[in-house]
Formats: sequence, C-alpha cells, structure tokens
Amino acid sequence: MECIVHFDVQHSEGVKPLRGLLFLDEGKTPAEQDLIGMFKDMNFNVRLEDREKLVFKPVAPGEKYSEIRITSFDNGKKSGKQDNELKSIVGNLLPQKPAGL
Repeated sequence: MECIVHFDVQHSEGVKPLRGLLFLDEGKTPAEQDLIGMFKDMNFNVRLEDREKLVFKPVAPGEKYSEIRITSFDNGKKSGKQDNELKSIVGNLLPQKPAGL
C-alpha cells in the first residue's frame, strides 16, 4: 500500500513543506527505519529526535536545514471521522427551513 508522508523542512529562510512516498504492507504504519530510509533516499541524513512529535534532526553538523517535522500520513483511505467545521459551513449555505405555523 502507498503511504504519502507530509513533512516540513525547517530552513533558516523558513519552512518548506514536502512529501515523500513509502510502500508498506496493508494495514501497517510507517516505522522509524522506514521514515529514516525515505529521508535518506531524499538526501536527508537524519535521526529521530522526538518520537511523540515526529521530529528528525540532521546527523551531520552544518546542514542547510535544522529539523524535519512530519505533519501527516495519507494512505488513501478516508477516515470515518465527521468534519464538523465542513458540516457547519454547508449547513449555513443551505436554505433554512421555513418556520412552522
């Protein structure tokens, strides 16, 4: 299964949002070594700094970036979670029912 990894690379000039692609077995989530390998293929030699926040730091000093932070994973499946903000916006755009007699 394909998994698109969305991440931000922190440069001195600012943040650059990027994406990477992983191929995983069905139902699996990316492991630390999967992510490090993906970054290595993209010429980012990193180590995991913060497991909870998914922050990676460069191994070599003097890199042009200071950290990489994973923002989301997309495996192509819709989540069953209801988007309340979208529901509210659509509800406000639809015509209101007339008041009862």
